[in-house]
Amino acid sequence: MTVLAVVLLVLGGWIVFTFNGLIKLRNQVANAFRQIDVQLKRRHDLIPNLVESVKGEMKFEKETLERVIQARAAAVSAGQGGNTGDILAKEGMLTQALGRLIAISENYPNLKANESVKNLMEELTHTENQIGFSRQFYNDVVTKFNTEQQVFPTNMFASMLGFSPSALWELPTDSVERENPKVSLTV
Repeated sequence: MTVLAVVLLVLGGWIVFTFNGLIKLRNQVANAFRQIDVQLKRRHDLIPNLVESVKGEMKFEKETLERVIQARAAAVSAGQGGNTGDILAKEGMLTQALGRLIAISENYPNLKANESVKNLMEELTHTENQIGFSRQFYNDVVTKFNTEQQVFPTNMFASMLGFSPSALWELPTDSVERENPKVSLTV
């Protein structure tokens, strides 16, 4: 009888310890995702200023500017209550549109010389770097959370306790971001 009580006590303690560990990891995943969200909000706020600043110079690139504006609108709406998959997809589209805008702006000497455009581009580049770091941290925490759910013996209890794997932040396989950048050193 006492052996059974000790076994049940140890098992109960292990389940509580495991449950609390998974809760901590799930909260870290949520926090990491919110940190990305903060950087995405900053990017969303910078884009209208950048578009307005380059609009006059880039008269012939109207389609590129419209894509950036549409992608920003889609990303903002996805971030307002959208699911993680939708947010990932829409933010990927915005990243592609911004990449194209930045690449095209290199062809406009007046833009490169414009101090406000230069400052906005620097802020946007800094924000994109922060987003990259935040995504990396998020993926690290998600991997730890998912791994913890999949290892034995936790895997036998994780789903019963209401835990499910979180999605990693990934680039779509057809993403422009996967292509090698084209660098031109000609002036």
